Amino acid sequence: MSSIPQLPLADWIDAFVEWLKNASVFFQSIRTTIESIVDFLVLVLELPSAWLLILIIGVITFFTSNRKAGLTIFSIIGLFLIYNLGYWDDMIQTLSLVLTSSLISVIVGIPLGIWMAKSEIVASLLKPILDLMQTMPAFVYLIPAVAFFGIGMVPGVVASVIFAMPPTVRLTNLGIRQVSTELVEAADAFGSTGSQRLFKVELPMAKGTIMAGVNQSIMLALSMVVIAAMIGAKGLGQQVYYAVGQNNVGNGFEAGLAIVILAIILDRITQSFNRDKRKSA
Repeated sequence: MSSIPQLPLADWIDAFVEWLKNASVFFQSIRTTIESIVDFLVLVLELPSAWLLILIIGVITFFTSNRKAGLTIFSIIGLFLIYNLGYWDDMIQTLSLVLTSSLISVIVGIPLGIWMAKSEIVASLLKPILDLMQTMPAFVYLIPAVAFFGIGMVPGVVASVIFAMPPTVRLTNLGIRQVSTELVEAADAFGSTGSQRLFKVELPMAKGTIMAGVNQSIMLALSMVVIAAMIGAKGLGQQVYYAVGQNNVGNGFEAGLAIVILAIILDRITQSFNRDKRKSA
């Protein structure tokens, strides 16, 4: 039996990447934009003192959790522990990376989800792409990110966006498709335009599902923190990466605990929007 010739898939991919590098101006503009967002968030988060920021986050947690004192106390004690262990600056860097990745995921993902809900052709095209984005090992995203953006925080943000965006797209699409047909017909009967129906009926009714997607995107972006540290992204992930390389169990546990505390706080704050929607329904 004659052997089947091997497809030069790797060579095709390499050639495609080299061709994309011709658009260096485009990638540099993206790099500059992301750097500006991250630097701005770091500046805003470092503007108040650590104690004041802990108090602000505690107040936000208190009101978004329907005035649950337990979660507020946990947030304050958890953030104080991060400060006490000496990981405050790393936490700020990590939070800036996560917020930037989540912001880009929302800005890009929600319109894509709306487009999917409105067009079956777009849905059929985007679904396999989203499947690929979710099932591809996260480490693979680091290769093109470094090739186009070098090392540092920017490729970490780009890799996090690719990895974290699918839930926002999928659940926006799902939320709009689940809006009651009777409500849509009633809006049409009252003479609503397409944009009025979208912004006054469909998006408000789909808010809970959309926020669930945003919540998942934030958690996935946070899960990329340690992986992004491999390509120079600063923050708590870098401390975990260093601890693994030095076989330092104690420091690794401390940095990992700081990531867990940050994850719980972000998760509870974003879940509150979904909870408010269910209670009002």
